[in-house]
Amino acid sequence: MVKQLFSLLVFSITVVNCQNSGNLEVVADLPSNLKETSGMALYGDKLWLIEDSGNKDDITQINLDGKINKEFEVKNAKNHDWEDLTKDTAGNLYIGDFGNNYSDRDDLVIYKLPNPETEPGDKIDAEKIEFSYPNQKEIPAKKKDRHFDAEAFFHWGNSLYIITKNRARPYDGKTFVFKVPDSKGEYEASLVTTWITCKDAGTCSITSADISADGKKIALLSYGFVWIITDFSLDDFTKGTITKLDLGTRSQLESVIFYDNNTLLLSDEKSHGEGGNLYKYRLN
Repeated sequence: MVKQLFSLLVFSITVVNCQNSGNLEVVADLPSNLKETSGMALYGDKLWLIEDSGNKDDITQINLDGKINKEFEVKNAKNHDWEDLTKDTAGNLYIGDFGNNYSDRDDLVIYKLPNPETEPGDKIDAEKIEFSYPNQKEIPAKKKDRHFDAEAFFHWGNSLYIITKNRARPYDGKTFVFKVPDSKGEYEASLVTTWITCKDAGTCSITSADISADGKKIALLSYGFVWIITDFSLDDFTKGTITKLDLGTRSQLESVIFYDNNTLLLSDEKSHGEGGNLYKYRLN
């Protein structure tokens, strides 16, 4: 009887941990003290994570099994609303502090950090890449013009490509792609293109982005879908071949990165007792 109860308990736990994961393979539970993970970057077999607004000015390194290795306080930086991570080929790490729900910020910044894998101690320096949007006419923007939140970016060449998250009401599906240099300074971002993802506010707003190491695929994430773009040229990658994939889940997915050229790692926030996981998704 005890053995039967134990088997039932194990089965129940497995079902709970995997519920609503859809087409995603659960790799690990994220640490319980990282409930609002908003960005990831992969260095070898280690992940660096950040959390969004209201959390510490820290980056945290974990193993792929979810165990924390170390944590750095980011000097000269403030977590106003950290929303995504990316890195360049030299190993520099970039924090996108561009969360802007009401399109009312005039202090948008990307923090550039040296390679965290080689830094000693428990603090890491940050340089500021400050920027503004050339097509935002009013701060704060009216509800119908709230197109200047962002939760997604990636690095390529000597530039950072920022993809905005639509918060306009009524919702119009409009997403902007901007470009800024990857070096310290103050810039007016360049508007690359305007793209209509789709017209459902719940699933069409972009929450994270990444480009594969070979530069041949771009992944754009939302709450339940991922857009894979191939056969593109930069700057305007939206003119490439776009495939929209249903992930089979509607959790609060906030981060996507390429594990390899054909595999994605994703994470979601812990909400209502669900989520807070690291997932794997294999591309065909």
